[in-house]
Amino acid sequence: MKISLRILATILLLSSSLLAVETPNVVIIYGDDVGYADVGVYGSKLIPTPNIDKLANEGLMFTDGHCSAATCTPSRFSMLTGIHGFRHGVRVLAPNAPSKIKPDMFTLPQLFKKAGYQTAVVGKWHLGIGDGKTPVDWNGDVKPGPLEVGFDYSFLLPSTNDRVPCVYVENHRVVNLDPNDPLFVGKKPDGVVCTEYPDGKKNRDAMTYYQSSHGHNNSVINGIGRIGKQFGGKAALWNDETMADVFVEKTKAFLNAQQPDKPFFLYFSSQDIHVPRAPHPRFKGKSQLSYRGDAMVQLDWATGEIIKALEANHLTENTLVIFSSDNGPVYDDGYEDGTTVRTSTKEVDRGHDASGPYRGGKYQIYEGGTRVPFIVKWPGHIHPGKSDAMVSQIDLIASFASLLDIPLETDQAIDSRNCLPALLGKSETGHEFIIEEALRSVALRQGSWKYIQKQGRNPNQNKPAGELYNLATDVGEQNNLAAANPSQAKRLQKTLKMLIDAKSGIRNLSPQ
Repeated sequence: MKISLRILATILLLSSSLLAVETPNVVIIYGDDVGYADVGVYGSKLIPTPNIDKLANEGLMFTDGHCSAATCTPSRFSMLTGIHGFRHGVRVLAPNAPSKIKPDMFTLPQLFKKAGYQTAVVGKWHLGIGDGKTPVDWNGDVKPGPLEVGFDYSFLLPSTNDRVPCVYVENHRVVNLDPNDPLFVGKKPDGVVCTEYPDGKKNRDAMTYYQSSHGHNNSVINGIGRIGKQFGGKAALWNDETMADVFVEKTKAFLNAQQPDKPFFLYFSSQDIHVPRAPHPRFKGKSQLSYRGDAMVQLDWATGEIIKALEANHLTENTLVIFSSDNGPVYDDGYEDGTTVRTSTKEVDRGHDASGPYRGGKYQIYEGGTRVPFIVKWPGHIHPGKSDAMVSQIDLIASFASLLDIPLETDQAIDSRNCLPALLGKSETGHEFIIEEALRSVALRQGSWKYIQKQGRNPNQNKPAGELYNLATDVGEQNNLAAANPSQAKRLQKTLKMLIDAKSGIRNLSPQ
């Protein structure tokens, strides 16, 4: 049977149109230290979050959504590489740490670039910069960094807002750097004249914004003590109170520049609500809490501005938006900002329990450390609602690879598994198991069961050394069942050890 050229052209045109529908723009809005119950739809009563709530009401809200770790660097590393942080010794990084994402690692932005996407990251990085062989040249090309691991454009604070250097880096250059006031991190060369900042250990009076409670008292910049030493770069210093505004404006500029026929991936990595909390004055008092609550209102505003920018550029219908967080909540984390109030059982923020019904938060292996807000919206493809499916950010690479029909090599994203049906609301089950980590502790979630292997415990001994909880009856992880149910504890202990020891990764052990 012969097919006319006109019919063939029509078929090809329809095929390309169908392909475009299945290559949505992707925006990840990533909060920093945002707990499960810091969002209204997840239980917050004292912090208004109308924009995030609207996103949840129009999309799919997961009640069992997780980051991979209870601290930021390993969570971000895992989400962008599909590899658990413990396999590469990834911990919270020092200000001058080299990049933890190596050139030979396949990344989420590389996946999107392979599919023809433009890629961008705006906001907090904290994955290290430089190769570790030579010091980073903050006065020249600042690399390797995001551009070397798959992003076409980057505008970031290179570490965190409580660490030096307190400057923005756009692509490879420090923004507004004065060559007559060179920038150095850690120490400066002998004989070089540049700005020197007060030492908070020696001069507490220099910390005028609020005092350091512990550890955040090296270089005092903008009246706030920081971790690490910075020299020079005064003209390039960020303003803590306008940081969200700057990130939103850079994001809008990126969205405004997009072409309708070319998809994009945007990783918006907010600094809110990480310490030091310094919300813009227009957000002061907008929550019923202190700095932390007001900073969360600021993050909600930023989320709304990004959604408005998508709408203004007629990008909403074919854009998949994910809102989540890098780990659970923390209150006093180095600064006396009036957040922490201790109850008989846990710390809270003036009556606001940011982890909701869950135990723990940032740095802790309990559910509050990794169970975070997790919202996915894609108009016309995801039916609005609520899902109890267990999903993890580490699985985004494999899931988007499935959506984009790009096969992963066996050595790529080795711990990432396809959970696209759950993310699109087509499956209510999600994964049978996930791994959680916090500092040097690890845990296995398998259905409602959770087994925790604490730091320093021997996983090879016959008697389980960890903790066992059944979240179906004990969501707050208060009743350790390891002694009462040793067979279940030992079974999960054995499974966890097998997964950790799997050098080829979890995905290569599991059917796709």
